[in-house]
Amino acid sequence: MAVFTPVSEQQAQELLVNMPLGQLVTLQGIQGGIENTNYFLTSDQSEYVLTLFERLRREQLPFYLYLMKHLALRGIPVPDPQANHQGEILLSVADKPAAIVNRLLGTNQLNPTVVHCQAVGAMLARMHIAGCDFDRHQPNLRSLPWWQETTPLVFPFICEPLQQLLQSELAYQIHIAASSAYAALPRGPIHGDLFRDNVMFEGDTLTGLFDFYFAGVDSFLYDLCVCLNDWCIELETGDWNHDRLHTLIDAYQSVRPLQVSERQLINAMLRAAALRFWISRLWDYYLPREASMLKAHDPTHFERIVSQRVLHPIHI
Repeated sequence: MAVFTPVSEQQAQELLVNMPLGQLVTLQGIQGGIENTNYFLTSDQSEYVLTLFERLRREQLPFYLYLMKHLALRGIPVPDPQANHQGEILLSVADKPAAIVNRLLGTNQLNPTVVHCQAVGAMLARMHIAGCDFDRHQPNLRSLPWWQETTPLVFPFICEPLQQLLQSELAYQIHIAASSAYAALPRGPIHGDLFRDNVMFEGDTLTGLFDFYFAGVDSFLYDLCVCLNDWCIELETGDWNHDRLHTLIDAYQSVRPLQVSERQLINAMLRAAALRFWISRLWDYYLPREASMLKAHDPTHFERIVSQRVLHPIHI
């Protein structure tokens, strides 16, 4: 989250006039994240998050918003987009597409234990199952075609050994994507970015999953691997914490057991998930956008994870 487009209290008040959410009390910009403009919006009725979409086009947004609405109706603790008096959940603020969602309770667990990983694994599987009957389709916009488009843009900024690593991993993923095992992977709506800072807890109880704006239809295994690469590693090195790793996988499988094709490709998808975030962090770091509150993530973190996944495959 960040602030690319300033929003005044008057603009927020004008937005609320057409919504059954009460009167504005406070509006506060949110620091962190790199994609959209976000504010905490407090009314005299409740607390919300106002998001202005900076990169996603208006025609892309109904997929994300209605996916959250679909999951919320099925008991998954996700932000629920709020409708105006005309029943619209895709809004406009400062000439940008926007949405207001309820603010989730709890705080992030940035140093997770096995208990937190167990909760995340089970909830991710529940989310995958709950999304199977969602009737909208949009591809994962940060999948292989985006990697292929973006790699040439970041190439000039990295040294030759890293260029070689990036090229070889991209070639490997192109090979995997052409395989019959990859085609057999179960698919549906995924979160695509379920890192530690996108999950809320109260104590050991998971209270919410949020930031669905990298969601899309892709393999469930890829979504699981995005989680494993963040929740189950030592941040300083990228090494596995094997207790958290096996706990999260077991918890996921207690709800949705992995199929044979998924077991075959888990290491390939761990590498794919690491590559995706390495490329995006290189892009954000070397080709940043202006924002009043923005700090790009260090790409060397996922450079280490890519290398670790190549050198140390796991066994289920």
